[in-house]
Amino acid sequence: TVARFLAVPGWVVMAAGGGWGRRGIMVALFLFAVLQLAGAVSAAALPVVINTWAFRKAAETAWRVLQSGGSELDAVERGCGQCEIDQCDGSVGYGGSPDESGETTLDAMIMDGNTMEVGAVADLRHVKNAIGVARKVIEYTKHTLLVGESASLFAVRMGFPYEDLTTQKSLSMYSNWLNQSCQPNYWKNVVPDSSKSCGPYKRPEKVTPKAEQPTSQRRAQNVQSHDTIGMVVIGGSGTVASGTSTN
Repeated sequence: TVARFLAVPGWVVMAAGGGWGRRGIMVALFLFAVLQLAGAVSAAALPVVINTWAFRKAAETAWRVLQSGGSELDAVERGCGQCEIDQCDGSVGYGGSPDESGETTLDAMIMDGNTMEVGAVADLRHVKNAIGVARKVIEYTKHTLLVGESASLFAVRMGFPYEDLTTQKSLSMYSNWLNQSCQPNYWKNVVPDSSKSCGPYKRPEKVTPKAEQPTSQRRAQNVQSHDTIGMVVIGGSGTVASGTSTN
């Protein structure tokens, strides 16, 4: 099968077939891939791997899994897992987005289009392969989402190594954040004033909520106003799997 790599802005698309010589076909094939989710595309265009951002290595990894006989779920797990290893854009995997204690935590979700089962982890600590743990949630539990300490304990029981997710880069990010009076942060209506200083914060004796501006006024939206990797894989038979991983 001939693979075609298409650089649609904000996306990576890899698809089967040949003869995609016209520039306009890049956008067309992307639309075809999305429409396939509703059964609207010929099988000749399959399989397809789609992911957000220009994370080409993630798409290529997922594609190779399909070409070697792996399932769509395998491809999503390996593709997103590649970004966890590569720390794509700093928004995926270890060593990025430290929390207010300086620790990097991970979130991931994977979905099997055949069974409609979903497995997810959030606030995962000390385990690098978040998408792999999310898949194990499907395979070995009746849960959909495991969070925090429960997610980490489950991961270790499933054989994932217990590791430090902190790097020199994330330590530097955390230090800079502290030096900027812990701005930005997600606290409000606390003392001390979270818009001006670091915590620890607590609830005041008398709460006087501050009026907040609408999100659209607080931050301009553009092509960079999202992050992390989201991936959809459509197999040769039309079977779909999807997943995401972030920090």
